[in-house]
Amino acid sequence: QVQLVESGGGLVQPGGSLTLSCLASGFTFSAYPMSWYRQAPGKERELVASITTTGGRLNYADSVKGRFTISRDNAKNTMYLQMNSLKPDDTAMYYCQSVVGLQNYWGQGTQVTVSS
Repeated sequence: QVQLVESGGGLVQPGGSLTLSCLASGFTFSAYPMSWYRQAPGKERELVASITTTGGRLNYADSVKGRFTISRDNAKNTMYLQMNSLKPDDTAMYYCQSVVGLQNYWGQGTQVTVSS
């Protein structure tokens, strides 16, 4: 079955960096676009970044452009989100997501907290 497992979240000071990982299994990872979403308390889930199958096209939310970088390693069935210059507003649960076989799949999420 399709599984998406995020890791790499944690507590970081403003201006710091974190790298999130999403390990995929149960499907042909290299054949599907992938995305990162986040959801802060009391807010709707929002798209952070997305990447095509080969990584040739990237898309970012305006709020993270220039600070976050999405990437993938199809040999390792893993997607990444490098987050730099983190701000308190980046505090949220971060989820990886993909549509496989017309079904929307989500990981369990990894918490990112930006605070001094």
